Amino acid sequence: MPVAKTAPPTLTEVADACLGYLSEHPDELLAFMNQAGLDPQALRAAVGTKRLQTGLVDYFAANESILLALCANTGMSPETFMRLWHKLNPNG
Repeated sequence: MPVAKTAPPTLTEVADACLGYLSEHPDELLAFMNQAGLDPQALRAAVGTKRLQTGLVDYFAANESILLALCANTGMSPETFMRLWHKLNPNG
C-alpha cells in the first residue's frame, strides 16, 4: 500500500510557527521587530497578514541558527522550509 503524502505546510502554518518561536525568544523577537520596523502595536495589528507572514519566513530563511532551531522544534525539515521560501521568492 502506498504511503499517503502529507501536504507541505502552508504559509500561515509556517509563519505561526515562526511567530511562536519568536514569542519564546524575546531577544530574537526584538531583533525581528527592529529589522521589520515594527513596534508592539504594529506587530499585533499585522498578525495574520500575508505581509507579516512573508516577512517572518524571510527573516528565518536569512538566519540559519534560528531556522534550524525552529525546524528542530517543529519537526519540519529545513528543506521543506526553504521550498516554501523559494516559492515566495522565485527570483531570490
